[in-house]
Amino acid sequence: MRNRVVVTGIGAVTPVGIGKEEFWDALINGKSGISHIDRFDVTDYPVKIAGQVKDFNPTDFIDRREYKKMDRFTQFAVAAAGLAVEDSGLQQGKYDETRMGVILGSGIGGIETIEVQHKKLLEKGPKKVSPFFIPMLISNMAAGQISMFFRAKGPNLTVVTACAAGTNAIGEAFKTIQRGAADIVITGGTEASITPLAIAGFSSMRALSTRNDEPEKASRPFDADRDGFVMGEGAGILVLESLEHAVKRSARIYAEIVGYGLSADAYHLTQPDPAGEGAAAAMKMALEDGNLKPEEVDYINAHGTSTPYNDKFETIAIKKVFGEHAYNLMVSSIKSMTGHLLGAAGGVEAIASVLSIYDGVVPPTINYEKKDPECDLDYVPNKARKTLVKVALSNSFGFGGHNATLAFKKIEN
Repeated sequence: MRNRVVVTGIGAVTPVGIGKEEFWDALINGKSGISHIDRFDVTDYPVKIAGQVKDFNPTDFIDRREYKKMDRFTQFAVAAAGLAVEDSGLQQGKYDETRMGVILGSGIGGIETIEVQHKKLLEKGPKKVSPFFIPMLISNMAAGQISMFFRAKGPNLTVVTACAAGTNAIGEAFKTIQRGAADIVITGGTEASITPLAIAGFSSMRALSTRNDEPEKASRPFDADRDGFVMGEGAGILVLESLEHAVKRSARIYAEIVGYGLSADAYHLTQPDPAGEGAAAAMKMALEDGNLKPEEVDYINAHGTSTPYNDKFETIAIKKVFGEHAYNLMVSSIKSMTGHLLGAAGGVEAIASVLSIYDGVVPPTINYEKKDPECDLDYVPNKARKTLVKVALSNSFGFGGHNATLAFKKIEN
């Protein structure tokens, strides 16, 4: 018998706000978090915009002596985990530490630390490289730090599948609880890649929008004039529990997670499969895993990056899976507001999917102004839609051809 798994806690550190309320209020009001980069000089960069986390003070969440040993991506993760655990009502000493796990995703990890310490090496020599260099940069350290903060001694894992990492992490957390290996898992994604080297690298790929004069309008998923994604940063963390454990402690339940699908395109380093087969396979697997019929799905929180290829091919994949029902679905991309948080995207977008079920509101795709004939679904343009959502999917697709989908359902006892 498989355990049922529910979402009981939410923590968000994002370009549109810190904390569940600020994040969700921004989304349903169509507020963009995209602005000009002010963390370093972008004079010589073709891309000068990003979704930066604003007003983030690590000492609001982490002791000063500790946060200095963490890269920014870990700081985001620990902060969001603290918010999620607080939101869940879990209290240390009142749960079995050996039955609590941490499973996170990150696409890149501590790139800021690499850049800073490499500069020290070149300018001042090897003795000036920090002894915390390695523990700060490795991608698993966010999960490690969270486990220490909450004394979570159960399964601990980090997933690195590029932009699908957060979604894969939640899926693996779901399966961990479902098979009985843990009662509680802190899960999601974290990323902090708005750095000189990362922006230069993505710019060289010509993957990013260059709409520098209109930052708030630069991310425009499914719009005919989209020209690339906008880099974002932050963390989206959820607390998952077995239904039995949650009910026993009278926890608030946001939604049930019922399905998880994953696949590979096996096609190209960065370009998605033009036939949408890998993305379709992940969605089909999530539906089958959740014992869901395609016509039961009300909403898809799309990967929706605002790149010419992704939006077109994701639309194709949705049509493959849902047939005529694709035109009855609501499909939206919150990347229009947050930018693309890479490995953290799946965590943040899972939160949006869960809250759409819990609050009965679907966040919009903002900046949708000009229809693309090849993207002809209902993308919930520009304004949130208040409606009953019983089942929602959340899609994430990453470089390397990684595809992942989660299925969430309104809780039924």
